[in-house]
Order: sequence, then structure tokens, then C-alpha cells
Amino acid sequence: MQQNKIALVTGGSRGLGKDMAMRLAEKGIDVMITYNSRQDEAGKVVSAIQAMGRRAAAFQLDAGNTATFDAMLQQAGAWLEAQYGTAHFDFLINNAGTALYTPFAETTEEAFDTIMNIHLKGVYFLTQKALAYLNDGGRIINISSGLARFAFPGSSAYGAMKGAVEVLTRYMAKELGARGIAANVVAPGAIETDFGGGRVRDNKEMNAQIAGLTALGRVGLPEDIGGVVAFLCSEDGRWINGQRIEVSGGMML
Repeated sequence: MQQNKIALVTGGSRGLGKDMAMRLAEKGIDVMITYNSRQDEAGKVVSAIQAMGRRAAAFQLDAGNTATFDAMLQQAGAWLEAQYGTAHFDFLINNAGTALYTPFAETTEEAFDTIMNIHLKGVYFLTQKALAYLNDGGRIINISSGLARFAFPGSSAYGAMKGAVEVLTRYMAKELGARGIAANVVAPGAIETDFGGGRVRDNKEMNAQIAGLTALGRVGLPEDIGGVVAFLCSEDGRWINGQRIEVSGGMML
């Protein structure tokens, strides 16, 4: 009997990460998620996935603190061992993140370091540490942003880190190819979530402005993104590697 595929989605308790976790489960994949502070929300996602007949678990993780990574992976490994008899999983989705909207001239070193630790250093070293748990033939999906392609004032640090992750992903694809592991980037455009205080969702003027800059004429929704991640984890996506897939409805073409 073939074992179910298993994914780990960081930042899976809400927003895009939640939709990714749900869409992966819809494809028959068991899901582990991490959360930073909202254990209650993470529990709801786990329950929703279990209600679909899939196995699920949630683990606390500070994605910007590399000192916490080993403990989280050990907890996940112990859960995997108890559930499946092996501490390995198949798909790593580096989604956890936070926003920073500050003009370049006013961005502090402290704020820069916070964004770097979460979006670049965290992705680099969590993935590195997860390699011991990741099955050969697995997939790594790093979440970037349209802001790595086009520039909106106020996102210099965030956009720069996402640009770095896109370069890093190509190196992952090249160096991990011998193990059959594919690495790709999914880069959402502006999405209506509570990310960054929910400003894309709640600021009517900004929402309308972005819709006007998007070929399909609206702002993105979380459910526009999760299915693309799930596809990249499917057998149909097996030959996509080292690519950046922007999912923005044609923003800023």
C-alpha cells in the first residue's frame, strides 16, 4: 500500500498558507502546518483537513529565529514517525512571512534585519535543516511576490528579500536535482488577506488601483494561489523545476 504524500506548509494557520494547506489536502496530501502565535487558528485548519479524511498536525515556529528550527523539525519528525513509521515528508512550502511598508530612506536596520531573518535567512536555513527529513523526489516551493518584479514604493526591503529567494530557489533546484527534488517559486500579486494589516483588502482606493493595474480586472483572492501550489506538488507538475510562476492575474504587464 502506497503511503500518502505529506506536505509541510509554514505559516499555514491563515491567509494564503491556510488555502495552500486546504488545497493540498483536497489533492489527497496529508498536511503539517506551522503557526507563529495563533494556535487557535492553526487548530481550526487541522480540524478542517481532518474532516476531509486527511491527517494533519500543527507546530509552533518562529520563522525568523533559526534557533527554533531544529526543535520544530524534531517535533514534526516524531509526529510523522508515530503516524507513518518514518520521519520523512515530501513537500516543503516556505510560505510564512510578514509585511513591511516603509520608504527606503526611512527603513531602519532593525526592521531590515527582521524581514531578512523571516524571508531569506529563515527560508535558507529551514530548508537546509529540512533536507534530512525530505524524501528524494520531493518538492520545495518558495513563496515570493510580484514585488520582486515590479516596484511599489515602500517595499524595498521586502521586495529585495523576495528577489533573493528567487535566486536561491534556482540554486536549490540545481544542487538538489541529484536527489530528484524540484524547487520552484510561486509569486502572488496583491491578494485580499489580513497580510500587512489587511490593507489590500480593506483600503478601497488601493484595491481599486490594483484592480486597474491587473489584466483580469480585480485583486487576487487566497483561493487563487493555493491551487497553483497544490499543482506543483502533483505528479502533473513533476517536470517544472527552477521556475518562477507569478500568480497575479496579469498585474503590471
